[in-house]
Amino acid sequence: MRLAWTSHPVLSFQGVVRAPGDKSCSHRALMFAGLADGTSEISGLLEGQDVINTALAMAALGATVEQTGPGKWMVSGVGEAGLRSPAGDIDFGNSGTGSRLMIGLMAGYPLTARLVGDASLSKRPMNRVLKPLERMGARFDHDGGGMLPLTLHGSAALSAIDFEPEQASAQVKSCILLAGLNANGTTTVTESRPTRDHTEKMLRGFGVKLSTRPAGGTRQTVSIEGGQTLTPVDTVIPGDPSSTAFLIAGALISPSGGVVVENVMSNETRDGFFQAAAMMGAGLGAEEIGDAAGERLVDLQAASASLKGRAIPERLVASMIDEFPILSVLAAFAEGETVVTGAEELRVKESDRIAAVVAMMRVNGVEVEERADGFVVQGCGGPPPGGGLVETHHDHRIAMSALVMGTATQKPVSIDDPGMIATSYPDFMAHMEQLGADIRAG
Repeated sequence: MRLAWTSHPVLSFQGVVRAPGDKSCSHRALMFAGLADGTSEISGLLEGQDVINTALAMAALGATVEQTGPGKWMVSGVGEAGLRSPAGDIDFGNSGTGSRLMIGLMAGYPLTARLVGDASLSKRPMNRVLKPLERMGARFDHDGGGMLPLTLHGSAALSAIDFEPEQASAQVKSCILLAGLNANGTTTVTESRPTRDHTEKMLRGFGVKLSTRPAGGTRQTVSIEGGQTLTPVDTVIPGDPSSTAFLIAGALISPSGGVVVENVMSNETRDGFFQAAAMMGAGLGAEEIGDAAGERLVDLQAASASLKGRAIPERLVASMIDEFPILSVLAAFAEGETVVTGAEELRVKESDRIAAVVAMMRVNGVEVEERADGFVVQGCGGPPPGGGLVETHHDHRIAMSALVMGTATQKPVSIDDPGMIATSYPDFMAHMEQLGADIRAG
């Protein structure tokens, strides 16, 4: 039996914390170091379960992966020997990023691997990457639904393709580009609008040449030539803006909020939440402090704010796709209506995040309308009633959003299961407590 956890209202939410390592960059650092011809050192790695599963996968495929200290890892890549068939199943747990990127990474090698995941991941659509990979020459055995579990039969003779994904998805783009690393010819992905560019930046850091160019309107094209070798590098992982969003939101809704989050990655493909919060009246400060893994780093500051509901521009959707649950919390405290559209991709995340957000709002006394591609929150103009038990649906971002919400509602907010938070932000409870949150089991 799972034990509910409850977040109780507190009068202040203040302090300084260091952002955890970025999950997207952590996955990629392990993968690219595992391919490189030599040894790479990684520091600041996020040691959540999703990333640990990627480390285990790379070891199963032939890389030498060793933890040398907190957040410090040494990876000796396979180089010209290439990835090999694993001895057993590769378990990606809850990670859509790990599974989709690794499918592309493995597809260009003559190996066979069976891929599995937890109940949530096994419901997430994989055909969006399987079908273009089949065009390139990989084969897959599955139950016909295009979901995990499945068996991949890779090929050393993949053919490059020109591909335009139906969805604006960094995972899909990255999967095809990584398959293109070992394909014959130049693989090109054309996006309807730019998505997270960590794959491109980090591949360049490992010595790979890619080209990015506009393709008219909001469209852009990314191309990679096959047959390139990765060079080992020492990598420092920047702080995760998606995890930072929860702490910033806690300060904004608090009666007495004042938070500084240090070492946060500043990347325009990831800053949609902060742009939206500023539109709603948040006064955010940022002090540039350097760079890591090709990314700018800033210390972010936020304090209590009187928020106003807004229509969130669809141009921001791709750059905040993971932050809509915590944005809905800001919307609940705001005055007026907040409208989210163009976010249908939320239906196929760790949960149906549109439905999960709507349920989280309603059980805590907030009026909300569900739409096919988003939702509309009628803000309370102050602390919402609270008092609800939120079903997390095994979704870490729903769980964390509800617990942040409970720090400033009229009555406590509970969640049915906190276990999956460790997949992406293992220090979340500690950081929340450090800033003044009162979260207890039961």
